[in-house]
Amino acid sequence: MAYTYLDCLASFGIGGAHPGGLQLSKKILSRENITKKTSILDVGCGTGQTAAYLAETYQCDVTCLDQNEMMVEKAKKRFQDRNLAIETKCGSVERLPFANHSFDLILSESVATFTDLSKTLPELRRVLKPNGVLLATEMVLEEPLPKKELTPLLEFYGMPQILMEPEWHAVLQKAEFHQIEIDTFPLPTTEPEIENATDFSLSEHLDDELYDILEQHEQLTKQYQQILAFRVFRCTT
Repeated sequence: MAYTYLDCLASFGIGGAHPGGLQLSKKILSRENITKKTSILDVGCGTGQTAAYLAETYQCDVTCLDQNEMMVEKAKKRFQDRNLAIETKCGSVERLPFANHSFDLILSESVATFTDLSKTLPELRRVLKPNGVLLATEMVLEEPLPKKELTPLLEFYGMPQILMEPEWHAVLQKAEFHQIEIDTFPLPTTEPEIENATDFSLSEHLDDELYDILEQHEQLTKQYQQILAFRVFRCTT
């Protein structure tokens, strides 16, 4: 069976695999005015680590979505074990199964870059309320790469694109997001972020191929550590 990088994340059930992990999530969320009345959508929620933190810390209304059925099941188990009433759906961020103007805040942690941005960004804007906020932590290129050097990254991670910061700003503007604020946070360079994740929900059977994918990720992270980075984009509708 041919596994993908996202299959690998799902099988290992890695929480906080996005850049900066849960610690960065806590930091950027602490700057928002989140109350019990705030409705939040966590797209690409994975195993639900950030969503559980939100519900427990702020007692707000949290909804989760992920396209990977295994991730959704692991998220549901987390919420059940913690007695958290978090609605969790399996679906695509390119076709969100929610009505217009449903959420005050959307959290996207290393999700959008894996999708067709021409579909995803308008969908995120559609389901945000007026003056709603999108918080997106996404991979960026620090400098242009020739196609032959970029292709192995795109193929391994299954991404249609990796954008530079100005390109992200342009596509967010095109999707009619406003007040686009961009923050840079340093990452530790001693270990890839996936190894710094402290939260795992392992599947019962893990094929050797999955470990090979994890090793490939580590090698690519080291190889491109001066070129690949991330930004936190805060945008309003």
